[in-house]
Amino acid sequence: MGRLDEVDLALVGGGGAASLVLAALARHGVQDLRVAVVDPVHRRGQDRTWAFWDRPGNDLDELLSASWSRVEVVTAQTHRTLDVAPLRYAMLRSAPIYDRAAEAERRLRVTRVLASADTLSDHGDGVLVGGDADRPVLRAGWVLDSRPRPPERPGRTNWLQHFRGWWLETDRPTFDPARAVLMDFRTPQPTRGVSFGYVLPVSDRYALVEYTEFSPHLLTGAAYDRALAGYCDLLGLDPARFTVAEVENGVIPMTDGPFVARPSPRVVRLGTAGGATRPSTGFTFAAMYRQADQVARALAAGRPPVPAPAYPLRHRWMDAVALRALDRDLVDGPEFFGRLFDRNPASRVLRFLDGDTTVAEDLAVMRSTRLLPMLTATVGDAGDRLGQRIVRSPRPAWTVPPPVVGSDPPPGRSAEEAAGEGERGSPVR
Repeated sequence: MGRLDEVDLALVGGGGAASLVLAALARHGVQDLRVAVVDPVHRRGQDRTWAFWDRPGNDLDELLSASWSRVEVVTAQTHRTLDVAPLRYAMLRSAPIYDRAAEAERRLRVTRVLASADTLSDHGDGVLVGGDADRPVLRAGWVLDSRPRPPERPGRTNWLQHFRGWWLETDRPTFDPARAVLMDFRTPQPTRGVSFGYVLPVSDRYALVEYTEFSPHLLTGAAYDRALAGYCDLLGLDPARFTVAEVENGVIPMTDGPFVARPSPRVVRLGTAGGATRPSTGFTFAAMYRQADQVARALAAGRPPVPAPAYPLRHRWMDAVALRALDRDLVDGPEFFGRLFDRNPASRVLRFLDGDTTVAEDLAVMRSTRLLPMLTATVGDAGDRLGQRIVRSPRPAWTVPPPVVGSDPPPGRSAEEAAGEGERGSPVR
């Protein structure tokens, strides 16, 4: 075996998390760092959409497709329009993130390796990255691994956030670009789970309209299309007056199973694999962005590139309790989320969903839920945790399935066009 290429930092997986790290390294002026990206695919263009909460005035401003300071939460009984200032709800498509990462690659003189990394062999003073132990691709001082993977072990509750979205173009002004529909619970509710519609308008004639479920199992492609068509009808959209420009499909884990952020001394996981996905909501992007900034700041200061946990431990516990309450039908999903917005300032709820609230604010959010069902869920969760420690019986294996793609062509699309668009990547909130 010849001499291996050696780098200080290897990014294994070149998607959103790695792209944010590259951009952060350039933003913080990191120099003289040998960096490699290891991925069999060089990601470019529009393959996913992120939606997230943040404050205006950061380096993402110029990249956003749209943002809103007013959002709507709708149930069968109530239509709420919420002013979320000083926060904003923002939408970012992947192409500008990949473009910014490509520019950072040029500035940092990053080595790109178009190969898979089937093994990561951490020897304490470095990591061999490669197809197998006998044929490593390179040696890295540190590895940031953002490839999707299931939790280390199945959780007590294992749900999925799964969805299909249509990018709609209408032939006349139809949408209000000043406000987004965050959750519209007027959709038919599944037997086990929660569903809602979602509208992100880029202009008065162009918007992402999405059907989302929180539930244990995926639907068929035809069922997603029926649900989306039904939601468009609920919004008063005439199929004769719009076309579907793009289709996006996605699946995000909602589980209290543990994701191990640091599987060995010099390997750090980012993205969903590192715990960046909020179990109770599926939001991921804001945590990825925070952690990328922390990694870059650490490297600029000569410290190990190890970010802080994506969410406080108490929030992960509250997520486990909320998931259990929903899964065991102790609470009604639309009412549960509706009460959060009814009984708290909108900015508090949104910061809570992003893991950015104080203990006092967390207690206020908890008090806004129904006491008896949540107490029942809390006791049940504690009992399961204790029983697992005593008995240590393994739970059934659980993995996150790929998104369902393809079905009958949506309105305004041919079968060939729909099949091609069906391969697009998953939006990540």
